[in-house]
Amino acid sequence: MSNVLIVGAGGVSTVTIQKMAMLPKIFTNITLASRTLEKCKYIQNLVQNKFNIDINIFKLDADNVNDIVKIIKKVEPFLVLNLALPYQDLTIMDACLITNTHYIDTANYEPLNEAKFEYSWQWNYKEKFEKKGLMALLGSGFDPGVTNVYTAHAKKHLLDKIHSLDILDCNDGDHGHPFATNFNPEINIREITAESRHWENKRWERGPALTNKISFKFPEIGHKNMYLMYHEELESLIKNFPEIKRARFWMTFGDSYLKHIEVLQNVGLTSIKPISFDGKEIIPLQFLKAILPDPGSLGKRTKGKTCIGTIITGLKNNKERTFYTYNICDHEECYNEVGSQAISYTTGVPAMIGAMLIIQKKWFKPGVWNVEEFDPDPFMELLDQYGLTSKTIELDEKLDF
Repeated sequence: MSNVLIVGAGGVSTVTIQKMAMLPKIFTNITLASRTLEKCKYIQNLVQNKFNIDINIFKLDADNVNDIVKIIKKVEPFLVLNLALPYQDLTIMDACLITNTHYIDTANYEPLNEAKFEYSWQWNYKEKFEKKGLMALLGSGFDPGVTNVYTAHAKKHLLDKIHSLDILDCNDGDHGHPFATNFNPEINIREITAESRHWENKRWERGPALTNKISFKFPEIGHKNMYLMYHEELESLIKNFPEIKRARFWMTFGDSYLKHIEVLQNVGLTSIKPISFDGKEIIPLQFLKAILPDPGSLGKRTKGKTCIGTIITGLKNNKERTFYTYNICDHEECYNEVGSQAISYTTGVPAMIGAMLIIQKKWFKPGVWNVEEFDPDPFMELLDQYGLTSKTIELDEKLDF
């Protein structure tokens, strides 16, 4: 049915491309491009051996608009799925505009030299995409992505008005390393060391990173400490559901992980400011990324589960009600299916689903959109069908923490 170009050859791509290869009538031609051709070859061989499907591969510098344009013109895809770094969102969007190609990603743009991720840069492309009749879908991962869809689903089916939204992200996986990140270390560490920010009474409340802690009992996992953080989907959700009075994002961390982060910060290894070393200029965080375990290598040794979801309170027929919608994902089951741990799986599957919905024109509208701006029902149905079953329960009371 359609030709897709995927940019980026990390753990998420490994999952997404396998899921696409399972649907050859929808994804009739798959091309993978990345700065590291060896990673592309690994995925190419994996898909050939497992599904007997050939995918095209190219070496690509996604920081260079002209290079992206050349690949797009050669491949002529219906859409480009950006699974590379969020630094490259804008260059890929520019290339899509030049070549009249649809666009989708899983994470919003942030500048390389500043740990500041927000949607405004990409939202500013709305008119350009509209004028060309092109669609850009932002944030089709899990958080952002599925959590946005959970919110839209609650508004459509469970509540007349949403008053409070809490997004809870728990990873209870154990990979056996003293310290490692479950996805790109550079992006992960920039994200968790940023100041916390949440929406309260029509304004952003800010605070130090990783200081506001509570314990929560997660389904099938148990009590875990989770910390208040800023996460990008809060920005789009309060925009598209303006009745929300409070919106927060929480993520779990173990004590050992936080101690390592504290030490690395104290010695300057999480900095993104260039330093001179041995006559060369290096970025400490990029050096740290180079010596940490590759997240793609963690799948075969990670045990445990993830639990990611939303707790939403609002009014239904003038009565206050609270609903918890969540997904449980098992690291070992993910590895047995696609050779990746659950963090890559929970992002890679929604990326495939978003692309499918655009290709099938079930979600299709010129402009730049976040996933919660479309009908949540087809996305929810496909989550259940392709490995990310959701469960919704009603809670007796809203969250008071």
